[in-house]
Amino acid sequence: MSLKNWDNKTWLSSKKYIKSFNSFLLKQIRLNRDSQILDIGCGRGKILGSLSTRLKLNKRPIGIDIESHKDRDKRIIFKKVDAIKYLKKCENKFDLILIKQTIQFLKFTEIKKLLNYCKKKLNSQGKIIIFTLEINKNEIPTFLSMKRKLQKSLNRDKKILKSISNLYPENVTKKFFFRVRIKKKKYIEMLKKRYISILLSLKLDEISKGINEINSKYKKNIFFKDKLICQILKK
Repeated sequence: MSLKNWDNKTWLSSKKYIKSFNSFLLKQIRLNRDSQILDIGCGRGKILGSLSTRLKLNKRPIGIDIESHKDRDKRIIFKKVDAIKYLKKCENKFDLILIKQTIQFLKFTEIKKLLNYCKKKLNSQGKIIIFTLEINKNEIPTFLSMKRKLQKSLNRDKKILKSISNLYPENVTKKFFFRVRIKKKKYIEMLKKRYISILLSLKLDEISKGINEINSKYKKNIFFKDKLICQILKK
């Protein structure tokens, strides 16, 4: 089963979230209408498309992903391709290479190779900006088996962050969070659609049992902070 629902009609695709995320992003790097941007693991490209409009970019940003969504944003150039293979052949130089909640799907050897290629494809003042889930005080609403999967995933993310810091000790770490208010009914629908990768391997009866847990644990509305760790690598 592929992950096609992570940014589909959730808070991650809301105008409020995208505006908040892009505002945070623009505080970390100076961009203008001549900037060239690459998003690795762009999903539907809504964040990238919104950023393009906001900056009035002269050149459409490039988004790459292994999933080809029918409703992807038309304001970007989309390429369905492996990131490392793309960077090997790419002749462009970028001011920003964005890697949002994607790097955890790679092996450690692939991460090292990917970042090495990314560094080579940066302009002189360019930056690689990597986002991963908050590893210590994550507030994503979970049920028991989901929580176990999430913790296992976060433990691996912790190793990835440490590995990147060892490779690039000059990197800067920041944190981004977004206050989420979502109806419990809507969140349950997201669980059914396995909106996050840790749900993909769960059996139907585990999902059903988990939904019962969420029903008893939360009231009509669910409130939490969606927290991300941001690592910034320079040329």
